[in-house]
Amino acid sequence: MRFCIKNIIALCLSFTLLTSISACAIEEITIEKDSIVTINDCIRIALENSPIIKRFKYNYGVSKSNVGIAKAAYFPTLGVSTGYTFNDTASSSRYSRNMTGTNNYNVQASLNQLIWNFGKTNANIRMQKFNLITALFNFDDGVLDTIYEVKTNYYGVLAAKAAVDINKANVQINERNYQRTKAYFDEGIRSKIDLVNAEVNLSDSKVTLVNAEKAYKNAMVTLNNSMYIAFTPDYEITPTETFNLSTYTIDLEELDKRNNLDTLPEDVQDATLTSSVEKTDIITDYKFEEFPYTFEKSVELAYKNRPDLKAYDATLKAMEENLLYIKREYFPELSASAGYGYRNMNSTSSFNVGVTLSSSVNILSKKHEIDSGKLQVKLAQNEIDLLKQNVYFEVQNAYVNMIELEKQIPLLAVKVRQTLENFELADGRYAVGLGDFIELQDAKVQYNNAQHNYVQTVYNYNVARAALEKAMALPQDVTIAIEDVN
Repeated sequence: MRFCIKNIIALCLSFTLLTSISACAIEEITIEKDSIVTINDCIRIALENSPIIKRFKYNYGVSKSNVGIAKAAYFPTLGVSTGYTFNDTASSSRYSRNMTGTNNYNVQASLNQLIWNFGKTNANIRMQKFNLITALFNFDDGVLDTIYEVKTNYYGVLAAKAAVDINKANVQINERNYQRTKAYFDEGIRSKIDLVNAEVNLSDSKVTLVNAEKAYKNAMVTLNNSMYIAFTPDYEITPTETFNLSTYTIDLEELDKRNNLDTLPEDVQDATLTSSVEKTDIITDYKFEEFPYTFEKSVELAYKNRPDLKAYDATLKAMEENLLYIKREYFPELSASAGYGYRNMNSTSSFNVGVTLSSSVNILSKKHEIDSGKLQVKLAQNEIDLLKQNVYFEVQNAYVNMIELEKQIPLLAVKVRQTLENFELADGRYAVGLGDFIELQDAKVQYNNAQHNYVQTVYNYNVARAALEKAMALPQDVTIAIEDVN
């Protein structure tokens, strides 16, 4: 019965523990339905939910425990033992037979204290401290990676949403054009081929809109995945300072409801992605502030700030301390010990105190360990040199990309305005019978492509700038400290 009760209690405790662990495991920050979320909100959610960030936190905790283990070598070691012995002895001779039995109970206690081992323990402690520093910088590097991923996916959603708006406006333009062409065809002004082409273009624009809406949903899924949240309700995201495209989707008046066919249809100049494309200084309008650092300064800051570079440097120091620890294993250890023993057989007790100087080294094995340790140091230094080169080229690539895209944005803004003007002229020429349908379609396609290229360039610019900020490890508006991770 006692055994069954113990099993039941153990089972209940295990179930309670597993339930609490599961509750902690599934706890995550979520987004409310129909809420409006900023890029900083998304970064904060990702940092709180990320299992990768938590992994770095746990690795840091392990390294912290290893420092404590290394320091514990200076603490005394306590040993306690007890035992019971029964001895049954029988002896016989020609004249007699004797049987004797003894019961022996003993208790022993010992205390051992390391006095000095010629710096071996100190080297081990320093090595573990450098490993702890490495774990901390790995955590910081993981935070930067998480922030960059969220930013990239956030910009992807903004770009996808802009593409949807462009295609919605394109559908409206094609609907207006189809209805106008149909009215012209009914009046005998335009041919059947113009009407068929208008129908085809309208159908194509609707298919393109469906694909754009699908791409937008996929972009939202990717953003949710980078925040480590599932089953997320519908929500909206806000534009950023460097990705602030004002969108317009207008309802163009249907031409077949117009009584006067001689009057030109509703002007389509408002059916554009953004009103700001008509401004010359597009960068200032969208707050594309000039990047505050030169390329040389960017590289300098990257070498100074990069947590992965700091982690490699700490690893090198740890390898140097490890080599020092291996070399010092040639030296003996000086330790002190004290012990007490008691035996009840003769009611005897003993107490001893001693100092020991001991050494045990396999010279050949230790030689190879030292050689290996030296190579580990060289390998760590080589990794630092390699990483510095990679950091240089990473910063250079991101910097060049960002600057080139920064120059392209105002040029593409001008192109959007020019293609819009060309489309308006072609539309007007077609309305009064001076232009043909092919000219109108070419102008519309050029205008539509110019808008898409503009949005894609804005997206590429934001991604390149985020990549440069990550490569330089610049301070972020939203971050998280290792102490804040659960």
